[in-house]
Amino acid sequence: MFEQLILVTILVGFLVTAVCSPFFIPFLRRLKFGQSIRDEGPKSHQKKAGTPTMGGIMILLSIVITTLVMTNIYLEPTVETFLLLFVTIGFGLLGFLDDFIKVVLKRNLGLTSKQKLLGQIVISVIFYIVARSANLSTAVNIPGTDVEIELGIFYVIFLIIWLVGFSNAVNLTDGLDGLVSGTGAIAFGAFAVLAWYAGQFNVAIFSVAVVGALLGFLVFNAYPAKVFMGDTGSLALGGAIATIAILINAEILLIIIGGVFVIETLSVIIQVISFKTTGRRIFKMSPLHHHYELSGWSEWRVVMTFWTIGLLFAILGIYIEVWI
Repeated sequence: MFEQLILVTILVGFLVTAVCSPFFIPFLRRLKFGQSIRDEGPKSHQKKAGTPTMGGIMILLSIVITTLVMTNIYLEPTVETFLLLFVTIGFGLLGFLDDFIKVVLKRNLGLTSKQKLLGQIVISVIFYIVARSANLSTAVNIPGTDVEIELGIFYVIFLIIWLVGFSNAVNLTDGLDGLVSGTGAIAFGAFAVLAWYAGQFNVAIFSVAVVGALLGFLVFNAYPAKVFMGDTGSLALGGAIATIAILINAEILLIIIGGVFVIETLSVIIQVISFKTTGRRIFKMSPLHHHYELSGWSEWRVVMTFWTIGLLFAILGIYIEVWI
């Protein structure tokens, strides 16, 4: 039953995205929703200018349809289901506004950092209020141990940091064709295993719905990409994976399973601190994937390497939670 449900959910998610994309991509192209490329980025990326972006709309559509259909057929929607959809859609709308301002209004920076942060905090606080009314635990587990740290009223601060931090971490990682689609599918797959192991079946269904949506999107997003997910997709995915970790009380494990996103973010932080304090750059360019591009690696080699690292992190996270 478990294997059948997982496979059917992934297949539905995959088909929704894969079937919609051939119709939606030309629509984005006709609307001239093309990606603008920053001049300071790798020169090889200039040829990507004009590639349709905001493809995250297809991912969101697939996630919502697949989750609701499969949950209603095999289970029953719970508060966890709607919390996951709320955060995913909420962060996705923020990303959509950011993309819309960049692409349509031609303001290359999109939403200001303060506007984006305010929106993320509001969504996070609403999530916290609803989740607490449904008895969300305010304790944080230390992976591989029986130790729990009770945060009490301070948990809301922790939750905001986790949701905002990981939504931005996935957003930073989305810089190469297929990079987030692949690493995201791997990470969500790992959390699907952990959610099912924890008895959170609705969370597991949502997780594999995301896996299917990302695999379907990857068909068109792999190098050379025919469409980009944009902030619409990356902010939504980051918020979604943080929400899953929170709901199954595996917040700290997200640092391991989402290790690629963490490393990418740390590379940016290290680069900024180093340049501001010493005037020197540690990396040729940040986030880290650009450093390897500028070191002579092909884009596909960088992506495949990061996928492999993401898979190793996912296996490690499952091993720590299930077998230690």
